[in-house]
Amino acid sequence: MKKRWTYKNAGDPGIVEGLMKSLGVDRVLATLLAQRGIETYEQAEKFFRPKLKDLYDPYLMKGMREAVERIEKAIQDKEKILIYGDYDVDGTTAVALVYSFLRKQYSNIENYIPDRYAEGYGISYKGIEFALEHGFSLIIALDCGIKAVDKIEYAKEKGIDFIICDHHLPGDQIPDAVAVLDPKRIDCPYPFKELSGCGVGFKLMQGYCKLKGIPLSDLYPFLDLVAVSIASDIVPVTDENRILGYYGLKQLNAAPSKGLKAIIKLAGIEKHDITIDDIVFRIGPRINASGRMESGKSSVDLLCAESDTTAFEMGSVVNSCNNDRRFVDRAITEEALLLVASDAELQKKKSTVLFNPEWHKGVVGIVASRLIETYYRPTVILTESNGFATGSARSVPGFDLYQAVEACSDLLENFGGHMYAAGLTMKVENVPLFIDRFERYVVEHIEPQMLIPQIDIDSKLDFSNITDKFYRILKQFRPFGPGNMAPVFVTEKVFDTGDSRLVGNEKNHIKFALIQEDNPKVFQGIAFQMGHHYKGIHCGLPFSICYSIMENTYRGTSSLQLRVRDIQYIDDILDEWEEGNQTAEMEEVKKNRA
Repeated sequence: MKKRWTYKNAGDPGIVEGLMKSLGVDRVLATLLAQRGIETYEQAEKFFRPKLKDLYDPYLMKGMREAVERIEKAIQDKEKILIYGDYDVDGTTAVALVYSFLRKQYSNIENYIPDRYAEGYGISYKGIEFALEHGFSLIIALDCGIKAVDKIEYAKEKGIDFIICDHHLPGDQIPDAVAVLDPKRIDCPYPFKELSGCGVGFKLMQGYCKLKGIPLSDLYPFLDLVAVSIASDIVPVTDENRILGYYGLKQLNAAPSKGLKAIIKLAGIEKHDITIDDIVFRIGPRINASGRMESGKSSVDLLCAESDTTAFEMGSVVNSCNNDRRFVDRAITEEALLLVASDAELQKKKSTVLFNPEWHKGVVGIVASRLIETYYRPTVILTESNGFATGSARSVPGFDLYQAVEACSDLLENFGGHMYAAGLTMKVENVPLFIDRFERYVVEHIEPQMLIPQIDIDSKLDFSNITDKFYRILKQFRPFGPGNMAPVFVTEKVFDTGDSRLVGNEKNHIKFALIQEDNPKVFQGIAFQMGHHYKGIHCGLPFSICYSIMENTYRGTSSLQLRVRDIQYIDDILDEWEEGNQTAEMEEVKKNRA
């Protein structure tokens, strides 16, 4: 699938020049800083050297004082407290953090994760009934609850108080809880709006520490959980999240909790520094898997483990769930791709909506994301659960999926989410109407360029600029994530040395050995799922690559590696070469270019 290369604005030349001079960095690095809103030496210092003392006062968040005072009252009165959270990574890390920290202060406390299949997302009546039956009078809800108006009212009638800690967009009405902590509340003055659900839980514990005079150094060891939530929930890694993520990664590498240490070992990544990518692709999916396949409670038990033995036992359970999840989502993805490939009308559409009552509810979001890799358009995957069609939706950059789903709200029983991801439930008989209405909305609102995969390029870069100093400074841009993505560079007129080769079991990846004119240094690179480009780059003609610079560690030795994202051929040179070289190999190159 052909991709669009879009270059980011290089920033104000005066600001770039000023950063080059004050920081002693080259133009490319100064441009990267300017693109991230950094204009002065002082701002650059805060960016490169995050400090925990710069975390915001938790009492700036509306409802914080009421929340911590209610917790303190519950402890003084020896009430039973239930820590309640969603079954995904953000919810389970939030529950683990608040439960584990409060458990050190108070013993009459338990945790609860709703069952994805029996209860669905968020606060459930079943969860409230559990609290009622077991004598809990205070529930702290994490990563959910901002729209649970009726359920909070029901709990209140039963004598159960709620503290809600959420980070999703509120509805028209705020639940009548003892306290509702959500920086996205219109009436909340908290200066940073993009905390994860676990991040809001951390702020609650920070507020509790201030009330009780507990040293914050007692709370900071739990930052590894916050870092995992930030990476997995794909919130912006800017402002306060950058501080929390930075120190969370330090904790994760230096002294992770026993549960996270077990996951790291099971994932086979214990021998190198853990990065945001490791969380996104290795750690997060394993924590998520138990909630998808069985129960998110297993992940909480793992993350709260107090012994290595318990941690490894629970880690093995979670890891097994992840293996099952991988098998199931691959099988369903193949079925879904076949459905689209065999339907000519569906292939012509601007959206993909598929419904199969037999598909596993726990993986439909993953399947939606995988379909976008092949058919680049807004996608909804639905299955049947408890008599309803329910599923997940995913979008493409620039298209507001939440608004598209909201436009069909009269057909839905409930829905929630944000611009790029949503969950929804409807009566089975409404599925055909939803398919038509959703497609109509997409056709009317999506821009043609949104249906072409886009790669955002930070800057052009010559191989001669990639020095040890350059990469040493580039590493200090980490942790990467939304708002501070790993920089993507373009280098033009590169050549294969002749040593590039196809790798992988199916020979569908390219292991590069590349040079650029006037620079004898050979750069190694890897391009996953790009084996179809091999003949094109092996013809000896120059081409352009866009890539990120990574550090590859193999058998204890580290070296720089270019993670190639896409390849473009120099068309005018290639066209001229084609005139005298009409070979089968060249026909293959032309086919790949098309």
